[in-house]
Amino acid sequence: MADAQVSRTVLDRVAPDRPAVPAPRAGCPEVAAEPAAGVLRPRGLQDLRHTRPGRGRPTALHYPAGDLLVVSGLPGSGKSTLMRRCVRAPLVDSQLVREEYAARLPSWLPYAVYRPLVRIAHYRRLRRAVRAGGPLTVHDCGAVPYVRQWLVREAERQGRRVHLVLLDATAEEARDGQRARGQSVSVYAFARHREAARRLRSRLAGTGRPPAGCASAVVLDRAGARALREIVFVAS
Repeated sequence: MADAQVSRTVLDRVAPDRPAVPAPRAGCPEVAAEPAAGVLRPRGLQDLRHTRPGRGRPTALHYPAGDLLVVSGLPGSGKSTLMRRCVRAPLVDSQLVREEYAARLPSWLPYAVYRPLVRIAHYRRLRRAVRAGGPLTVHDCGAVPYVRQWLVREAERQGRRVHLVLLDATAEEARDGQRARGQSVSVYAFARHREAARRLRSRLAGTGRPPAGCASAVVLDRAGARALREIVFVAS
């Protein structure tokens, strides 16, 4: 099927401009009155890679109510899995949009054909969710830096802060994750993502601070991400 045959009409029919996924997510009960053990309230740059259970590895991340969290990492690193399992706030995840299209379009249609429509729908939802205010978690592929820059500007305009969680998976781990979900990324696209992740890690290591405009940054390896049980936004 030619690109022209997948029109903007299909955008509205297949994946309408829906709001951000509301909280709480399935399997995530309402926030308890007492905080969970191992709660971390991120400030500045906190590199939690290679920490051992009970030795500084948190089971919960708590952010101020109304702030915005960006979850970044390589495709297949586990961003969507972490968000769906732990986040107890509205979220905007491009993977959800892709799954909506895949469920409704013919299985033989390559993702490359309708990828532009997925991106349009994702950015429309993101724009509306950010401007609605309130706590929000956003899936960030990392390969399009101006998206994070726009999030920072919008948050500052609203008097909110942006926080970052970086899932630092190896290329092999990310490819394993892609195979597990049955959705691979092209060699060219994966190379772009790897370079973007490398630049971000280098910037964090070089400055010892979160990226410009971010109030905090938490770096996790796969084990640290699996140890998390909740990501919540609570009153300061």
